[in-house]
This record gives sequence, structure tokens and C-alpha cells, in this order.
Amino acid sequence: MTLTASLAALVPALPFLGAALGFLLGRRAPGFVRPLAVLPVLTSLVLAALVAARQGPGHTTDASHRLTPTGSIPIDLTLHVDGFGATIAILVTLVATCVQIYSVAYLRDDPRYPSYAAVVNLFTAAMLLVVYTGDLMVLLVGWEVMGICSYFLVGHYWETEAARAASLKAFLVTKLGDVPFLIGVFALATDAGTFRIDGITATALNGGLHHPTVDALLLLAGVAGKSAQFPLHTWLPDAMAGPTPVSALIHAATMVAAGIYLVARLLPVFTASAAALAVLAAMAAVTMIGSGLAALAQDDIKRVLAYSTIGQLGYMAGALAVGNRDAALFHLLSHGVFKALLFLGAGVVIHAAGTNSLTAMSRMGGLARRVPDAMWTMAIGLAALAALPPLSGFFSKESVLRAAEHAATGDTPDVPSAVGWTVLVAGLLAALLTGAYATRLFLLAFRGSGPQAPDHGRQPLPMTAVLWVLAIPTVAFGGLTYRRLPDWFASVPRSSLGPTLITAVLGTGLALVGVLVVFGAWRAVGEARRRVPMGAVVENADADVEPALVEAEAIATHQRIYGDIAGADDPGDPGRLLLGPLHASASHGFRLDAVYHTLFVRPVLAAAELVRFLDRDVVETWVKGAAGAPNLLGAAVRKAQTGNVQTYLSALLAGAVVLAVLVAVGS
Repeated sequence: MTLTASLAALVPALPFLGAALGFLLGRRAPGFVRPLAVLPVLTSLVLAALVAARQGPGHTTDASHRLTPTGSIPIDLTLHVDGFGATIAILVTLVATCVQIYSVAYLRDDPRYPSYAAVVNLFTAAMLLVVYTGDLMVLLVGWEVMGICSYFLVGHYWETEAARAASLKAFLVTKLGDVPFLIGVFALATDAGTFRIDGITATALNGGLHHPTVDALLLLAGVAGKSAQFPLHTWLPDAMAGPTPVSALIHAATMVAAGIYLVARLLPVFTASAAALAVLAAMAAVTMIGSGLAALAQDDIKRVLAYSTIGQLGYMAGALAVGNRDAALFHLLSHGVFKALLFLGAGVVIHAAGTNSLTAMSRMGGLARRVPDAMWTMAIGLAALAALPPLSGFFSKESVLRAAEHAATGDTPDVPSAVGWTVLVAGLLAALLTGAYATRLFLLAFRGSGPQAPDHGRQPLPMTAVLWVLAIPTVAFGGLTYRRLPDWFASVPRSSLGPTLITAVLGTGLALVGVLVVFGAWRAVGEARRRVPMGAVVENADADVEPALVEAEAIATHQRIYGDIAGADDPGDPGRLLLGPLHASASHGFRLDAVYHTLFVRPVLAAAELVRFLDRDVVETWVKGAAGAPNLLGAAVRKAQTGNVQTYLSALLAGAVVLAVLVAVGS
């Protein structure tokens, strides 16, 4: 094994070791908890950067070890680090490091912090395993470990019904997609004769897949679950019941990014089927537009960001649908940075607002002066989310639109032009909606005119420092790297990234239209909004209160269904004015959960009730009857056993007489 391969192997190994030590020493040696939380991922960040620097663009690092022979298709413990794997690993470790540093202050007095930090490290190690492995079965291990970790992290505040329900929902919905995904993995391995990703892609390129459409659609089910794409996206907004740093980790670099990364690695499997690309494009289009409308109707700051994540993942899926892996991964990298910034900034806002309606933006007031670091950094992040130049989001989102434009005009082989038009039109409409809800979030959160919430004092330095660290790549990453990333991604043929004149004018123009429309609506309803009361807040606030306690209280006092709109009746909400009659439906995610409850949950519960009835009242009755008859017979016989010899002789004599009479009568 080369030195580069050895260093790469340490990148996922160190967070895993930190997780193991954290579980073992968390309660016995509390002084080691915070170093064990931060140092492993920080070291992995340094090593990931070193691996990328040593390897350079256009090169790969491979190492393999054959595990126990299976008797059929072998499973290899494979390390495969190419250009885009190296860059994604840097993103994962950077976000994980920022989350762990942020959590030191955010959860400083949480009694479950040791287990939380250990699970975050395990979560990071699982994602790095997905990024660095070259074998689908090993990737599946990391894939499933992430699902388990998300269950524990989303349910961190397990005392609350919202957190328990959200963690269970996230686990079940993602597992629902994992079942066909596993079948698709075995189908690919059967056709290719190997679980190695390079072997599978080579087979797909050579036309060796027997049923490429079926294989791709099976994989898409798992991708839709993990990456929160329609129709399996409903778990992600509810997952906001977890601590804010967990939301940043899941939305920016782990879990939801895994599905996009997998499709990018196996893109030849999807391009082998025009039908699969069409399904992926339709899924991405519905996801982009639907999530944009839903985000425009949310009153909870974290749910706005959650729906924005779903929409941005739709952009990445759209880029893959038009066959451009580079644009998808570029937007994945760019989005990971500014979305981590936005969620961690939301955590600062939560502490500063102190609302016990879970950061309902309609009930915030006077925050701009109290959290200037969060305000300015979130302004940068929201501008990047809206793809305003010259921020990183502009270059990455325009790369997606450029790829869709090329596919729409027939310049992309193996991609139907209808697929390109679908992604392009949906992407432009989503750009309009993104500019609208990003502006609305900023105005409601930082320019609210309601009474001021209690002042919780200056925010902890680690929390605000991390925001400025993430603001740097949010500003500079796109413009500095978009011309060099194709070299790192080593695409064949080499694709181009960045904006074209048409996409830049249309995309940026529509985003600005969304900004101006919301700002105009905000001004128009300003007088009505000033009449809306502040609502409930945390009283007698202590300047030293732990930020996580504010959020835990918010979740505990929220409505039964996490994410119900606390300020849905606010007449000063520009989203209500713009959406009109669509607002009520959009605020509840177009009631997809209710549809799923009617179509799936209620029939399953009814079937379970029927099975329970058959088992308890039918099968059990027969079983009890079959056991009762011998019991009654035994009881009757037992009463005849008196132990009196004279009684036995009398019964014997009587029986003999009866038999004699029967014989006489019969003859």
C-alpha cells in the first residue's frame, strides 16, 4: 500500500476510532470527551487535504484486500480515491469539524453530549467510507450505518414526542427506499460479476447490463430515500427535531449527499437507460418546484432551510439526469458549505430569539443588532443559496442550468432533449422561488417588527467563529475553482462548468425577480405585520443559558406535529400574500403525509388489526379448544380415580355385566 493510500485509509478510520473511544470513555473520563470529539475529525480534515494534494487532479489511488471468499461474487475491502472522491472527503471532514467545534459550545451542559459526539464521529466515518470505498457492498455498510446514526441524532431530544416521531419516521422512510436499493445492488453485481464499482460501470459502458432500466430504478428508490427526493422526501423537514448542528451535518455533507454521490459514481448505469434518466429528471423537477413552494410557506426557520436542501438536491439530481456528473458534484460541494453556514447560523438565531415556538420567524424581533455575526454570514449564505453572483452558489447552480441547456439543445449524447428541457424549465422556476424564500427568511428573521425577545447575551465564540470560517468558501469557492474542477473530476469527455450568457441572465434575473417581489410584498404588508403580537417567549432568560436548552424547550412546547406553522395566520407574511390559497397546503408540505397515511399507514394498520383478530379470536380459540377438550376428559377421569379398591371392582363388575348383556342382545 502506498503512502497516499495509507493516509487515505486513516481518514475514515480516525473518526471511527474517536467514536469508539467516545463510547467507552464518555462517562468514565469526561475530560477526554471534547478532545475525542474534535481532534479525530480535525486530523481527518488535514489528512484528506494532504491526500488530495499528493494525488493531484486526474489521478486515482487504489488499494484492495479480498475478504473471506463468498463462493460466488467476491467482496473486496477496496480503497478507491479519485479526484471527486478526494474533494468530497474534504467537504465532509470540514463540515464535521465545524459541527463538532460548534457543538462544544452549543451542547456544553447537555448530559448526553458524550454519546452525541461519539455518534457524530461515527456518522462522519460512515460517510467517508461511502466516499472512499470502491466496492458496493462495503459502501452499503456505510450507507446503513448513516441511517442508524441519523435515527439516534434526530432523536437526541428523545423526551419530546416530536423528536421520537421524527427519528422513527426518518429511519423507516429511508429503510423503505433501501429495500429496492439492495435488490438493485445485487442485480448489478450479478450482471457484472463483481461488486467493484469500476467493474460495474465498465459493464454498463459496454452494454453488459441485462436490465439497465430496472437496475437504475431500483437504485433510485434508495437514492430518493437517502437524498430526500420526491416522493420519499417527507422525513427531512421533520428531522429538524434534532439539534441544529445535527441538521447542519445531515443537510450539508452526510446522509442526503450520499445518494447524489452514489448516482454520480454509477452514472453509466443510468445513462444506459433513457427511461431511467426521464424518471430521474421528473423526480428532480417535482422536487425543485414543490420544495420551493413549500419553503415559501414555512414559518419555522429550520424548516425553510430543510425544504431548501430538498430543492438544491433536486438541482443535483437534475444535473445527473442530463448526464453531467461534474455540475452535480460542483453544486454538491458548493451547497455543502453554504448550507452548513445557514444551519449553524440558524442555531445562533435560535439561542438569540429564545422563542418556545421553535424559532417561528413571525415571532422574532430585534435580532439584527444582537446577532450581527449570524445576520451577516447568513446574508452571505442566503445570497449564495439564491445563486447571486459572484458567490459560489451562482457558479455551481449555473453549471447545472448550463448542462440542462446543452441537453435540451441535443448536444449531450444519450440524453433525450425532453429530459434537458424538463430540468432547465424546472431549474429556472426553482431559481425564482429560491430567491423569494431566501429573501423572505432574511426579512422575517432579522427585520421583524415584533417586540424584542429576551436577550440571552453574547453568543459563544466557537459558534460565531465557525460561521465566518464557512463564509470564506461560500464567497470564494465557486469563482476560484469552477475552471479547475473538471480536471479533478476527470470526466471523459471533459465537461465545462460555470455560467453561459443565457443561463446567467435567465437564472440570475429570475432570482432577482423573486427577491424584488418578496421585498415588495414585505413592504406592502408591513403595517399589518407590525400589529401581530410577538407570542410566547422564554421568560427570565439567563445570559448563560445553554443554546441547546433553548432549542430543546422549543421542541418540547411545540405542537404535536413537528413543524406545524406557528405563525400561519400572520397577515404580515409576504409568503401568505404571494401564495394565496395555495399557502395552507404548501405550509403542510402539500399534505403528502396525510396522503401516505391514507394510502399506506391506514391499510397496514387495518391489516395488522385483522391479523390480530384472526390470531386472538380465531386461531387462539381453536388452540384453546383443542387443549380444553383433553383437559375436560382428564378432569372427568381424574374424578373417577378415588383410590378405593372396592369402587374399582364394582365398576369392573358392572362393565362386565353390561358387556354380557350387549353380547346377549346382539346374538
